[in-house]
Order: sequence, then C-alpha cells, then structure tokens
Amino acid sequence: MIEIIQQRLDQYQSETAIAEEQALKEIIQEIALYGLWRAGFFEQAAFQGGTSLRILYQLPRFSEDLDFILIKSEEPVFSWHRYKESLLDTFTEFGLEMTVSGKDQMDKRVQQAILKNDSMTNQLTVAFPRSDRRPSLKIKLEIDVNPPEFSAFSRSYLDFPLDFEVCHQDLPSNFALKIHALLCRPYLKGRDWFDFSWYVSRKMQPNYRHLQAALIQYGPWQGQQLHCDDIWLKQELVNKVKQIDWQDARQDVERFLNVAQRRSLELWSADFFAHKVDQLVAGT
Repeated sequence: MIEIIQQRLDQYQSETAIAEEQALKEIIQEIALYGLWRAGFFEQAAFQGGTSLRILYQLPRFSEDLDFILIKSEEPVFSWHRYKESLLDTFTEFGLEMTVSGKDQMDKRVQQAILKNDSMTNQLTVAFPRSDRRPSLKIKLEIDVNPPEFSAFSRSYLDFPLDFEVCHQDLPSNFALKIHALLCRPYLKGRDWFDFSWYVSRKMQPNYRHLQAALIQYGPWQGQQLHCDDIWLKQELVNKVKQIDWQDARQDVERFLNVAQRRSLELWSADFFAHKVDQLVAGT
C-alpha cells in the first residue's frame, strides 16, 4: 500500500527540500493518528495543539509534533507502550518500517514517545533526495496526563490513509491552551504567536474557564486566586507582547511557512500584536 503514500506525497507538490520533508512528516502523523484510532486511543485521549489545527482546520503552517491530552484521569496510569503494537502494525500494513521509543515516566505530567523511520525516502519517488547525512524522520508524541479542567471536545472524520475518527479539543479550548503557552512558556516560540493571530482572524474566543484552570495549575500564577476575563487577559497579553524579540519570533516560525506567508511576518511587531489583542477583546 506504499502507493497510497506516494500519491499523498505527490499532492503536496513540494518546491523545496524542507517542504518535502515536512510533507513526509505530516504523512507519518496522519498514519499514526489512524493507528491510534484503531487501538481505541481516542476513547481515552484527545488530539490537541498545532498539528491538530493543521490537520483538522488547515492551519497554514506545518507542525512537528503530535500533542494529546487525556479526556479524564484513568487507572492504570497512562502508558504509550499499550499503543506501540497497533502503531507498528499499522505502518507495516502501509509498507513502512517504524520504530517507537520512549520510556514511561510516571512522575511526569507529559508522557513522550518518538516515532522514527530511516528508509521512507528510499521507498518513495521524492523530488529532493536526502543525503546519508540527513537525519531520520522523527515525530514526537506527547500527552498531558493531568490536563486542566473544563475542556470541551469534538469528533471529526479523516480520510487518509483510510476513513477514521478522532476526538479532539474544540477550538475555544485549544485556543485557551495556546494562550496559556503564550503567557507561561519559559522560552519564545514564534509558532505560538502565528497560531494566536490565526485564531484571532477566525474571531475565535478562548474557553476562559479552561484557560483559568490551566493558569492556576501551571505557570507563574500557579495556585493563586485568579479571575481570568477579557480585561485581565488583555493586560497580560499586552505586557507579554512588549517583552518579545519579534525578530527571534519570526525566525522560529518562518521555516514552517511558504514563501507568500513569510511576507506577512514583516508586520510582526509589538504594535501589530497589540492590535491583535484589541481584536480579540473586541470580539467578547
């Protein structure tokens, strides 16, 4: 069934080696989602984060990792190991030999696993052949096993590699965790701000209850009494916007965009994102 993957790759019409590598990674992501669905994963967990926006809502940037959250606490403690066999069997059926690595760390809030393929580009007709020095194709899988309360969820159907269904955070809840990342992540990630702008352009409002729960659970406001509303959020976002090195932010995200989209990065500045914050609050 490798021809299905070749057809999918051809649809991207990649114009650079980086774009083609991102397309290959996205194909691996979609097959992994299918394998997880077959294993019953989406009865316990939900798709979340930038890749969910890319695959489910056509966010106009590539995303590297597969992020999930538990829908509710479960016993026994979550382990990626229980889904390893289904993932490997699924990739084998489509002609790909994958490895799944990672160890359970029960004391960690986020559990990780790594999918890796060393031969995919040798099995396909690619526009930009990889040299022996190029790294393997790797996809990180992460799940928050202690997510904040008050998330809402939706279900969507996908049709690659075959028809299947995923459970995922709804957009307001996903937006809430993106804002949490903007305010609490201890390092700059320009992709967060790209996604923020995308949400605002869709006139999306965050799930404020979920955002407040996340802020109280983890970050500078951990354990504090907090009333998270549009007034509070505007103040904190504007303060954050003033602290950002926008040149660094642009450099982080530009490799995930096509040439036309990179032009809009020239607008990135404190004034530009203060305007975005005003748009967000005006929509409440």
